[in-house]
Amino acid sequence: MRAALSQGDEPFSLVEERLIPAITEVGAKYERKEYFLPQLIRSAEAMQAAFAVLRPLLARDSRSESRPVMVLATVEGDIHDIGKNIVSLMLANHGFEVVDLGKDVSAARVVEAVVAHDAALVGLSALMTTTMVRMRDTVDLLREKGLPQKIMVGGAVVTDDFARSIGAHYARDAVDAVRVARGLSATGRNTLSAVP
Repeated sequence: MRAALSQGDEPFSLVEERLIPAITEVGAKYERKEYFLPQLIRSAEAMQAAFAVLRPLLARDSRSESRPVMVLATVEGDIHDIGKNIVSLMLANHGFEVVDLGKDVSAARVVEAVVAHDAALVGLSALMTTTMVRMRDTVDLLREKGLPQKIMVGGAVVTDDFARSIGAHYARDAVDAVRVARGLSATGRNTLSAVP
């Protein structure tokens, strides 16, 4: 990145014309099973390092738009966060501002973060069937508070049918999470009563 910048390349162009196409191709190769999890993580980390160089310059670039904010958490009672961490990295690499609350996060903490950061999206992860119910609790609390955020859920035990049953959108892995989040952020907020 520094070499490209020293040759006069614009930060915004580097993101749009090099970084995003590169990580998109990595995602496509992962889906085709040409790349595997280690390559996906390594690529995401490389992209993160490039963004670290470009971020201060992008902040000064008048073309850079405000990034959609997504609150991300592994639900209460669940201490598994490797998958969520990969999703967080991938989303950040695709232009989202991710507020990662970590693991074992209560519904109340998710709601607080959504309000504090004016988040457009919420992402919830669970790896165990016993903690999936906490996803429903979180969705219910968001509804109760009248918050319009769209919710995306995922994790080893989560299915599309379950996601729909709680009024959320399903992402099967980190690459799919980026696709789903981009689609949701493009359509704007809606009420949680609308099941995808």
